[in-house]
Amino acid sequence: MYINIGAATVLRTENIVGIFDMDNTTVSARTRRYLNTAEKEGKIINVAEDIPKSFVVVNEDGENIIYLSQLSTSTLLKRTNYINYL
Repeated sequence: MYINIGAATVLRTENIVGIFDMDNTTVSARTRRYLNTAEKEGKIINVAEDIPKSFVVVNEDGENIIYLSQLSTSTLLKRTNYINYL
């Protein structure tokens, strides 16, 4: 299955490690450090046309890539159809 995370970017749901809210998670110093390191390593792809509300960690070929999205985590969760399994 696939999920559109905005700006015509589509990801395979089985590759998604996690979907995280930008406001809640960036309070943590560990998360900020993780995102800073990923940015320095060129592993962040910004698909947000505005300020990002969430980030999606995807494992592609054994490597984690982070996509910044302008969509909220609740919208992304609905698009995964995961709610149907709860």
